[in-house]
Amino acid sequence: MWVKICGITNEEDALMSVALGADAVGFVFAPSPRQVTVGAVREITRRLPYGVMTVGVFRDQSPDQVIETVLGAGLHAVQLHGHETPNEARAIAQKVQALIVAFPAGSPSVERFDDYQADALLLDATSPGSGEVFDWSLAEGVPVDRRLILAGGLTPANVAEAIATVRPWGVDVSSGVEVAEGIKDPRKVLAFCRRARSAFAALERPEPDGPGPFDWNESS
Repeated sequence: MWVKICGITNEEDALMSVALGADAVGFVFAPSPRQVTVGAVREITRRLPYGVMTVGVFRDQSPDQVIETVLGAGLHAVQLHGHETPNEARAIAQKVQALIVAFPAGSPSVERFDDYQADALLLDATSPGSGEVFDWSLAEGVPVDRRLILAGGLTPANVAEAIATVRPWGVDVSSGVEVAEGIKDPRKVLAFCRRARSAFAALERPEPDGPGPFDWNESS
């Protein structure tokens, strides 16, 4: 089970999330209460341990701007959360180590996921970052044998049920593990990671074929 703690705004929360079991930490560069700067993120990523995936979250920004930000902030991966076209996504995918494309639940664009040449598909609520839970039955339209990351209103209280219902490859949480807007709660982060992995361990779910977000190396 791949666990990402998103909406990181400070070094303490990044290091804490990793220490408590997160595989990845996400930084929001799109307009948001949790929006961060390139310089601030660079100072955080240079202190994170090897093997932790760092993800920049973007919305409707040009490929050139996305790539420039990734290089400046020292990130590994990009998560596109807007109305990016497959052509824009492919341009970004050629320059980064991993690409995640997010779709709102129920979007017909999910059927075109393969056109984006992304490593994983993230399914979210219609209002990303709102903390709202969507109807998990909408995940049934996701192409099979893809790395599905589930987001949208996840918390330590509901992540086990979400995993049992949707059977995703990974989970992504932001507001559901916060004590205040943009500030993570260590107890919630620990509970989320433990309950997610426990629920995933009870599933019989084969790994998707093909390369994925962790199939990169630092020297590439």
